[in-house]
Amino acid sequence: MTSVSSPNPKYHIEDGRYSIQHMKRKGITAMPRPHSHEWTELYYLLEGERVYFVDDRVVTVHKGELILIPGSELHATASSEIAEFERILINYDPSLLPPALRNRAQWFHSRGYRLFRLTLREQDEAESLLTRMLEECRLQRPYYETCVITLLTELMILLQRSETTSQAGGTKHPLHQLVTEVATYIRDHYRESLTLEETAGHFFISPSYLSRVFHRLTGFHFREYIVHIRVREAERLLAGSGGKIQEIASAVGFEHLSHFNKTFKKSTGLTPLQYRKEARSRPSSRA
Repeated sequence: MTSVSSPNPKYHIEDGRYSIQHMKRKGITAMPRPHSHEWTELYYLLEGERVYFVDDRVVTVHKGELILIPGSELHATASSEIAEFERILINYDPSLLPPALRNRAQWFHSRGYRLFRLTLREQDEAESLLTRMLEECRLQRPYYETCVITLLTELMILLQRSETTSQAGGTKHPLHQLVTEVATYIRDHYRESLTLEETAGHFFISPSYLSRVFHRLTGFHFREYIVHIRVREAERLLAGSGGKIQEIASAVGFEHLSHFNKTFKKSTGLTPLQYRKEARSRPSSRA
């Protein structure tokens, strides 16, 4: 096991397939860029409030709530009006769990996240399990790694038994709702020649305001998010269809094949042809 030497140590066990960190923060904070992880992310909020952008929507996580995000799902977090927060963050390889708890579909139901609104009793149980995981990692007593995975298993069983799951994770905050609606609008119209000005007009707000709030809550600049959606759809088509590259480029909103090739490689590190070949040779890949 290794841990980062800092006021908020991050503990790693099982050859890096599990990590846990407890952190308290004051002041406005946000991720500089959206990101994804190889393993599932489990984020439990002990105090405060955080705003996630995941699965093309803004999700507000409150005290006593827990959000799960599958591996490879792009997401970002930012402060809400409540700047101070305290959380416990776990990243884990689902294969560490018993077979009955490994199935991605049972956790996410084809969505890109799962939000759990726990009862007070469930919060007490979850916090006890999380605290014990941290303590085991800190003390490193014999068999502590086995103990930590056992505690993780108990936590996942608690979540499966929870009766207060909220898949939507909606929020009544008008700004968060606005950004979610803008992201949905982009997702529905990404094949078109979308501009910041036209989109802002559709929502009756100024382009500068839309640009500012969209970047603050999602981590994406407006145009950058359009490219992200187009590339994501191109990945799906390349892996799952036999369409020509030119046809796919046009279908996802690129007017010129050269621009598509350049943009796709910049985003994925592969040319479209390389991506298709790799995706078809590994059916279980993220495509």
